[in-house]
Amino acid sequence: MITFNKAPFIGTEFGYIQEAIDALKICGDGTFTAKCRAWMEERFDTRCALLTTSGTTALEMAAALCGIEPGDEVILPSYTFSSTATAFVGRGARLKFVDIRPDTMNLDERLVEAAITPRTRVVVPMHYAGVACEMDALLEIAREHNLYVVEDAAQAVMSTYKGRALGTLGDFGCLSFHETKNYSMGEGGAILIRDEEPIEQAEIFREKGTDRSRFFRGQVDKYTWVDWGSSFLPSDMLAAYLWAQLEQADHINEDRLATWHTYRAAFEPLEAAGRIELQHIPTGCVHNAHMFYIKCRDLDDRGAFIAHMRERGVQCVFHYIPLHSAPAGRRFGEFVGEDRFTTRESERLVRLPLYFGMTDAERTAVIESALEYFERRGR
Repeated sequence: MITFNKAPFIGTEFGYIQEAIDALKICGDGTFTAKCRAWMEERFDTRCALLTTSGTTALEMAAALCGIEPGDEVILPSYTFSSTATAFVGRGARLKFVDIRPDTMNLDERLVEAAITPRTRVVVPMHYAGVACEMDALLEIAREHNLYVVEDAAQAVMSTYKGRALGTLGDFGCLSFHETKNYSMGEGGAILIRDEEPIEQAEIFREKGTDRSRFFRGQVDKYTWVDWGSSFLPSDMLAAYLWAQLEQADHINEDRLATWHTYRAAFEPLEAAGRIELQHIPTGCVHNAHMFYIKCRDLDDRGAFIAHMRERGVQCVFHYIPLHSAPAGRRFGEFVGEDRFTTRESERLVRLPLYFGMTDAERTAVIESALEYFERRGR
């Protein structure tokens, strides 16, 4: 069976984890946490990068830093993972779901302004498949209406928009280092902070509501409980695992892109024949090969394709059930405007296996199995 995903592994992870253990510093903010932070701040050109226990908790920190209170409204796509929503629901926000663009599956920037009310506080663009939302337009809308922008860049580590790293354009950017992501620490994430002012507050939230970070920098002679917070700080052993991959970030990125381009070349004739649709990469966007997807004709076609691939020993999966149609989505939010594309496109999309270290034989097996399906079903 060719599985859909394999967690990335370089080979130096065990040695670094042992170093963390030997240093008797397996809790957070040790040597490897500092290495990861410095790497992200330099590589992404961001003012501050703080490791978190997950992409979800990074979003929860961002919601807190935006000062979300009960009754505030947040604009986001319905086609996203639940974490994008629950981070704000947890602080009492009401969700306003907006339709997506069918070409990128991202939030349609042209529909955001119509969803703004006097209670709107935040816009949350989610960069699906590591392809950027139209950030210039979204940032301009946010400036005009005095809104925060929180980038859900969970899938977008190493992707850029007009030369700038995703996650660094909005007020806050939230990354994920989950097992399914391009770079992993098993469970983990990071929050990127654009401006200086929120950094100290972010450190307090991350350290259980204490000013412990200031204490360890020698800025106060003792630390104490000063505000709300939670345990958002991951173990240094997890940071050690991540550090092994950040050291090889370009190698991992190139390896994944090679698979992505191999798939692309194989399936472009099917797209030209009108049988499927492939991912669109807008001008100015550089993606990270987080995923490779195709769009089948409809839900039935997709189901038959997935079943065919499974019979051939290839695991393919679809993605999100739109949040506005889920029980919690109906409870905590509402769809603004017409659902032209969110549901329709979500029912067509299917993801092919793509992971670091994929062999030529595995790529060939996926491609040949897929082409066999379309040949049998007709073009």
